[in-house]
Amino acid sequence: MTNRKEPFNDVTDHMSKIEGAPMNQPGKESLPLGIRIIGYVIIGFTGLMSLFALIFGLLD
Repeated sequence: MTNRKEPFNDVTDHMSKIEGAPMNQPGKESLPLGIRIIGYVIIGFTGLMSLFALIFGLLD
């Protein structure tokens, strides 16, 4: 298996050096607690509203 921090080729290495973009995605644990809580609330609210819409749509 290859090392993820190693560039795929010279083009991605150059792009990373010029733009300063990280090669790997940030992990879920790296986000601040407040942003994680807001994300969980938004995803949970969307899921519950979808479930309620499905249930109440079938009751009509």
